Amino acid sequence: MKERFQALSVHLLTATGAVLALLAILAAVQGRWSAMFIWLIAAMIVDGIDGPLARRYGVKANWPTLDGVVMDLMIDYMTWIFIPAFALFQSGLLPGWTGWVCAIAIVYGSIIYMADTRMKTRDNSFAGFPACWNMLVLVLFALKPAHWVIVVVVIVLTIAMFLPVKFIHPVRTERWREVSLPMMAAWVGFAVWAIAVDFHPQSWALWGLMITSVWLMLAGPLQQIIPERRGREQRP
Repeated sequence: MKERFQALSVHLLTATGAVLALLAILAAVQGRWSAMFIWLIAAMIVDGIDGPLARRYGVKANWPTLDGVVMDLMIDYMTWIFIPAFALFQSGLLPGWTGWVCAIAIVYGSIIYMADTRMKTRDNSFAGFPACWNMLVLVLFALKPAHWVIVVVVIVLTIAMFLPVKFIHPVRTERWREVSLPMMAAWVGFAVWAIAVDFHPQSWALWGLMITSVWLMLAGPLQQIIPERRGREQRP
């Protein structure tokens, strides 16, 4: 009975992501971007811990009538993709047609990517850019680059979703996890700091976001270039 209760609790934790997504979209509709990002970060934290908990408590065996994978994918699409695309379009960072192009590229490319059964590699990394648009959009809100830079970045990363380039999962990719996991935790900390100062352009949080983002983006490609000591490399 205890095992079944623990498994159900993990499913219920996963489901809270839907509530956080609703709170995020309501904040976005009202133009309260800081509140939106706080809810998205909360959803990201839930998404980061529910997987290890699900494996630890054997949810498939102890509560098989609920499919945590389906719940996770539905929530991920809202929090990692759809809401960030809406925010990028609605925020004013992209004028005119550029907003339409980027928003459509994000939602359309990402739904195809998430349905691809080859999106995970053998070492639990991602084959192609893993559609983590919530993180990218937060960094764009913080840095506020020229609109043409945003367009280029969005188009390049949309294409990168379908290229044989590896991107790490900070929790599940074992190689260099002792660095990647603290980097991910630091990214969250810098993100909260940047939100707290309303993305002030002179805040040190912006430098922290850039440094941690660069590592999280490049660790996977570097793993493809640099052989492992045991002589085997997991590739997409």
